[in-house]
Amino acid sequence: MSDTKIHIFDRETNTLDYKAGETILKAGEPADKMFVVKEGEVEIHIQPGVTEVVDAGGFFGEMALITNEPRSATVVAKTDCKLVAVDVNRFKFMVSETPNFALVIMRVLVERLRRRNAYVAELLKG
Repeated sequence: MSDTKIHIFDRETNTLDYKAGETILKAGEPADKMFVVKEGEVEIHIQPGVTEVVDAGGFFGEMALITNEPRSATVVAKTDCKLVAVDVNRFKFMVSETPNFALVIMRVLVERLRRRNAYVAELLKG
């Protein structure tokens, strides 16, 4: 496992397939799972002007399993992609049985928060 990638699902055969341009999830929708990108790339649209591209080994939707709040972003397949869905029970198991899994989740959350804070700071500078 690298600092911000999850590779424990690389051999997973139960995937969800999306074509380039397909919406995977929308901001405001109820949320009950996160997704790990097995193949391809997705774009996370957080707010106007803030887009993140996530590729193989990356993940999104993790906040759903931590806060039980609606989705905060819209995610669209940038390329054809295969995703592994992780529900709350699997998430809890991974956190308890694979401590590095939890560390990777936290590292990515911190990176995303720092990028958003930098974006807001730039907006405030005018």
